[in-house]
Amino acid sequence: MDVAPLAAFLEREHRDLDALFGRFLAAASNADAAAARDAITAFDDALARHTEIEETRVLAAPAGHKLAPPESEAQEARLHRELRLEHVQVRELSAMIRRLLEEKGDLEGARRLAGNLARRWDAHTTREERELFPSLR
Repeated sequence: MDVAPLAAFLEREHRDLDALFGRFLAAASNADAAAARDAITAFDDALARHTEIEETRVLAAPAGHKLAPPESEAQEARLHRELRLEHVQVRELSAMIRRLLEEKGDLEGARRLAGNLARRWDAHTTREERELFPSLR
């Protein structure tokens, strides 16, 4: 896949993930635990696939320091490292919500975490689309 179509593909996936998360939020707002569980499961699975594509096809692999910042770092390397860290954060929040619903049936707990995930996901995708994807076109 050429890099320009890859950027467009990843942006479409962001919108698809937004829609899946919206399904979760709607179900949670309607106190429909089964639909909320199904929606967050679909979101969580799609998020894992999406971030794997970005991490294998777009973001540079972290140097020997993993996700910790080295003493000196080029701007692009910093961006890639920070975006990888954001991936970890959104995947962990999504997984926490999924576990709350699947293992405990805790819809209220899942709702309490939803705002945090929504803010982080929105900030992350905005940053990728503004700072990372233009370099792919």
